[in-house]
Amino acid sequence: MAQNISDIEIPYTFDPDMTTKQIRDTFGDIADGEVTTQRHSLAGRVMLLRRQGKVAFAELRDQHGAIQLFARSNDLERFDAFGDLNLGDWIGARGFVGKTKKGELSLFIDSFVLLARAQRSFGDKWHGISDVDTRYRQRYVDLWANPETRVALTRRFRMVSKMRRYLEDLNFIEVETPLLHPIAGGALAKPFITHHNSLDMELYLRIAPELYLKRLIVGGFDKVFEIGRVFRNEGISPRHNPEFTMLELYEAYADYQDMMTLTENLVAYLVFDAFGTTKISYQDREIDFTTPWRRATLEDLTSESLGYEISLETPIEKLKEIADGLGIVGDSKWGSGKYLLEIYERTTESSLWDPVFVMDFPREVSPLSRDHRSKADRVERFEAIVAGRELANAFSELNDPIEQRRRFAHQVELAQGGDDEAMNMDEDYIRALEYGLPPTGGLGIGIDRLAMLLCDASQIREVIAFPALRKETL
Repeated sequence: MAQNISDIEIPYTFDPDMTTKQIRDTFGDIADGEVTTQRHSLAGRVMLLRRQGKVAFAELRDQHGAIQLFARSNDLERFDAFGDLNLGDWIGARGFVGKTKKGELSLFIDSFVLLARAQRSFGDKWHGISDVDTRYRQRYVDLWANPETRVALTRRFRMVSKMRRYLEDLNFIEVETPLLHPIAGGALAKPFITHHNSLDMELYLRIAPELYLKRLIVGGFDKVFEIGRVFRNEGISPRHNPEFTMLELYEAYADYQDMMTLTENLVAYLVFDAFGTTKISYQDREIDFTTPWRRATLEDLTSESLGYEISLETPIEKLKEIADGLGIVGDSKWGSGKYLLEIYERTTESSLWDPVFVMDFPREVSPLSRDHRSKADRVERFEAIVAGRELANAFSELNDPIEQRRRFAHQVELAQGGDDEAMNMDEDYIRALEYGLPPTGGLGIGIDRLAMLLCDASQIREVIAFPALRKETL
C-alpha cells in the first residue's frame, strides 16, 4: 500500500556522508549513463520536483550547491510519498551516484526520510525576492531564494575568520571586554541606555571597547584585539546600522604610523585572499588596494578639494564663513578644529575613492589621541577612507592622565551644552592611566563596511544577516 507523506515519521538525526559539492568534485568526471557501486547519503531542501509516470526527478540543494535526485518506482519503496513532497521540504536521501544518459550527475535514490516539512509555501520565491523588506526580515527565505545573499554572507564570515588568523599570526591575543558599561565612552556617539535591576543603576550598551582594551595594555598585555558588536543609538542609512561589528586592536610600543602599515597590509591580504588580486570592482568602479596606500593630511586634502588653502591657522571667522556657505550650522562652542572637520566631511571625504590615510586631525575633535609630536594643536590620528567612506580610525593613544582628564572635562562641557554624542568623565580609566600606559597604537576597523567592499554591496544591510528593521505587525 502506498504511504502518504503525512504518515512518515520524522527522525531525530540524519547522517549525510557527503555534500553536493563533494559529490560533484568526486564523481563529476564519470561517463554518461554510468552508475557507481558506492552508496552515499545527502541532506538538504527539495527544490524542483517533477514526476513522469514511474520516475521522478528532484533538485536537492544544500549549503554548498545542488544535485539531481533520480527516483524510480522499482527502486524506491515509498515512491508515491516522494512524489508528494512539497517544495522546500528537508529530506535525507540515500542511493548511488551516477549520470543519466543525458549526462546529468545524479543520486539514484533507493530510500529517503523526511527531516522537516515546509508548512509555508515558498511558491515563486524560489525564483528570487525583490522586496527588500521581505528579504531582510525573512532572511531564512532570502538565503534560499537569492543565492547571492548566501555568497555575500559567506564571504563576510570567512573574512572575519581570516582576520583573526592574520592577527594571531602577528602574536595578537583575542580578548573579550564588557558589553554593558557603567560609563559610555571610547567614541563620540549616542548610546543605548538600559537599567540593571539588582544593582539599581543605569548601564550603557558599549559604543566602543577602546577604554577596556587599553586597560589590558596597562595590565601588561602587549597586543590585544577584539572583534565584537558595538551599539550606537543613531539613524539607519546605507552605511549605518545601530548595532554593527568592529575590530579594535591595541599594540604597546607602537604609534599611528605602525597602525597605517598594519591596516593596509591586513586589508590588502583580505582582498587578495577573496579575489586573488588587490584590484577589485566596487559599484562598477575599480578600487586598488595595492600597498602602500596614499598618506595625506586632512588639511591638505580639504585644500585640494576647495581649490584654496585651509588649515587650523585659518582665522576662525573665515572658517565660519566657509561653513556657512556650505550650509553647515555651527555652534558657539565650536573651535577651529571642529569647523575644519565639518568642512572636510562636507567637501572632501566622499570624493576619496582609492584607499587613503587622512592624517593629523585637530586635537579638538580627538579626545583620546596623543598630541602630534611636531604639529601644534593636532594629534597623531588617521582615518582610512575607501570609496568615500570611513573604513578605519586609529591613533597614537593618549597616555597622559592629566591631559586625558582635561579632554574629558571638555567633553563633559559639551554634553552639558546638549551634545548627546560627547563623552563623560571616566575616573577609573584615568586611574588606569596613572598606573602607566606605555606608548601604544590603536586601530578600529568597521567589519560591515569592509564586507560591503568585498561583496560589492551598496547597502550595509546586505552584509548583515539580520539588520535592524521597524517592528513588524503580524
